[in-house]
Amino acid sequence: MMQAEDARYLKKKVKVGSLDVHPTEKALVVNYELEATILGQLGDAMLGDKKECQKIIRLKSLDNNTDVSALAREVVDKCKLIHPSKLNEVQHLISYLLSRKDAGKDGQVSLDHPAAGISNGMSEPANLNELDSYMEMLYEDIPEKVRGASLILQLARNPDYLEELCQNETVLGALARVLREDWKKSLDLSYNIVYTFFCFSVFSNFHTVISHFKIGSLCMDIVDGELQRTDQYREQLTKRKKGGDMAIDPAKLQQDYERNLKKYQTVVEKQDQNLVPYTCLFFVDQVLRVCTYLLLNIAEDVRVEEKMRRKNIVGLLVRMLERESTDLLLLVVSFLKKLSVYMENKDDMADLNIVEKVSRLVATDNSDLLNVTVRLLLNLSFDAGMRAKMIKVGLLPKLVALISEERHQQAVLAVLYHLSVDDKCKSMFTYTDCIPTVMKLVLSSPGPQVPLELMSLAVNLAANKRNAQLICEGAGLKLLLKRALKYRDPLLTKMIRNIAQHEGPTRALFTEFVGELCEVVSSGKSDELVLECVGVLGNLSLPDLDYCQLLTKYNLIDWIKESLQPEAVEDDLALEVVVLLGTVAGDQAAAELIVDSGILHSLVNLLNAKQEDDEVVLQIVYVFYQLTRHEVTRPQVISTTEVPAYLIDLMHDKNTEIRRVCDTTLDIIGENDDDWAVRIQCHKFRWYNSQWLDMVEEAENIDTMGGEEMAGGEGLGHSYLHHSDVLDHQGLYSDGLSSPESEEYPGMNGHSEGSRPSSNYTNRWSQHEKLSENTSDMTASALFRYGQGYLRAKYFEQEIRDLARFSADLEQFADELLKKAGV
Repeated sequence: MMQAEDARYLKKKVKVGSLDVHPTEKALVVNYELEATILGQLGDAMLGDKKECQKIIRLKSLDNNTDVSALAREVVDKCKLIHPSKLNEVQHLISYLLSRKDAGKDGQVSLDHPAAGISNGMSEPANLNELDSYMEMLYEDIPEKVRGASLILQLARNPDYLEELCQNETVLGALARVLREDWKKSLDLSYNIVYTFFCFSVFSNFHTVISHFKIGSLCMDIVDGELQRTDQYREQLTKRKKGGDMAIDPAKLQQDYERNLKKYQTVVEKQDQNLVPYTCLFFVDQVLRVCTYLLLNIAEDVRVEEKMRRKNIVGLLVRMLERESTDLLLLVVSFLKKLSVYMENKDDMADLNIVEKVSRLVATDNSDLLNVTVRLLLNLSFDAGMRAKMIKVGLLPKLVALISEERHQQAVLAVLYHLSVDDKCKSMFTYTDCIPTVMKLVLSSPGPQVPLELMSLAVNLAANKRNAQLICEGAGLKLLLKRALKYRDPLLTKMIRNIAQHEGPTRALFTEFVGELCEVVSSGKSDELVLECVGVLGNLSLPDLDYCQLLTKYNLIDWIKESLQPEAVEDDLALEVVVLLGTVAGDQAAAELIVDSGILHSLVNLLNAKQEDDEVVLQIVYVFYQLTRHEVTRPQVISTTEVPAYLIDLMHDKNTEIRRVCDTTLDIIGENDDDWAVRIQCHKFRWYNSQWLDMVEEAENIDTMGGEEMAGGEGLGHSYLHHSDVLDHQGLYSDGLSSPESEEYPGMNGHSEGSRPSSNYTNRWSQHEKLSENTSDMTASALFRYGQGYLRAKYFEQEIRDLARFSADLEQFADELLKKAGV
């Protein structure tokens, strides 16, 4: 053992380690190693020890106006642990602290380290060396337990001691046991212990401590218990306020009510209000807030979050939405926002009517709470049912009022965009200030590109006719077109395209801008702007517009013909070019120019190449319909035999709109060409009688394979139909169309296996006045009845002949028998 008189000197050696920033405060952390050595009389080392230490340099005056370079030099000059060579590193760390988001912004939540809330007002400094004595207090009565937990909490508030406390499993086990057994007996005791474990939950590497002692489950029990206690007090107050037993003295009843009200307010104040500590500068947060924050910290592990869900964490959080504490609500809504990204949690929230309970928070004055509330609504708005609830509870005008606030603008626009997806909701925007505000933001956007959320909302709003009229009021359309062409903004042009699809006065406003749009299209480029400009021109079906002059002046014919070549351009652009042709072909002079330029053959080639694309097929067939309406161009369409043949093939397509356009176009062709009229009628007859004709052909095949011997001398076909059938099989397929035997024949149900989906361009065709839906069906029905009657007559004629022959043979056989009998 070393004697005291032998020690002469104490030597200290400091070895500086790394520099870092404090995780929660605006402070720098200097890590260093302190080595202490006791030297003897001769200078030899007698005893030594090493210890890892930290020095925290708090930068209280750090703000946006701080000179980072000057502050870094001051820190290096005053702190001897930092070598001057690390000046640049210090400056970098300070800059990071300055740029790091403040707690509470963008949905983040701040919670200062809590101080001990000791009810008796006593205070004493905590010493790590006395940790064992503090632990012994946890085995005493409630006041001593509160005192011991408070002192341990003081140590846990210092991050330097967390590692050592974490290694002392005995102390942590005692804290967990006391919390589990006595949290109902003393709020102060439960506060201090939960605060202690909260200090561990701030750092991810200590989360194993929380899970080991099952503190998360305990916190959920505490939250549930506190909420139940509040509900019980509320029910008691409600009963007493109603009067209960009428025989009780009213004065005594009032006195009892006031006493219970005071008791209830005391509990709520304990839960909700921040308690001022007796010595510390920090505020003590309520038990619900600390428990919720601890759960939020450890929920960064998805497996832990799943365990919380099974214990109904969503139900607890939704119940806490009724509280009035802003700090608690900030935590609760943040937690709900985190949970809402999973469908199971979202469904649980929907069952608990979360939209109705959150809607009251949109009117809060607290900017942090409002921001995180809007972000929660954004997560919920991906569900159609939730969107309907938001409209029902009246959130639309409240959200529109927040568009002008820069901090909430992006999230609010995203929520409104989701609401505008539903067609029923689009019209509701008309009765708010949304459209003027959106127009102002779009036209005053500083950069060349308007923010995506804003443009997405504007594009959806323009799809409603009334909204489009409001957008075009004044010089709205002119300003939008000017900005779109100046910055070549495809999204802004898409908004203009949606405006152009509405009939009425808004479409007539485009007349003066057609030339500018044609110039963009004829520029030779094939980017998204050109695609949208072609879409705008395709929507402009204006009777006073000279399409023939536009095609000639801007040399659009060659560009259109080149764009219709398969694989020449993207499919989207090719589709819009065909739509444009359908609009232009409504003008007779322009239709004649289209046919003379050879575009008709390009359309047939494109139809053959894109026969599986429903949109392209429908629009090409519509162009054929437009060209057959004009007497000048109709003969050329009919003479191009591929066009009627394709129309007959598509006459039984699964898509309703394609069938309607084909039927009406074939009716026009049949009325003006007798040969095609017969072929069309024959094809319709074969279609409606395909099953019966298949049976007849099968019977005839049996005849040719030796059916006569099997049928006793006559083929099976003769018992149904003579060879001189009225239907000439070769004539039916002389046009090269599909036969019932071919693989491409749709069959008796009228649908092929590879039928295309429904078209998006149904409105355009359904609004046309000259379409006739019933002509082809009536013709086919008449042919069907005629054919069935004819075939039935032929069948009975054969049966009568067979019976006649049988009767003659029977009579001859009877005569022979009589002769043999001598009669």
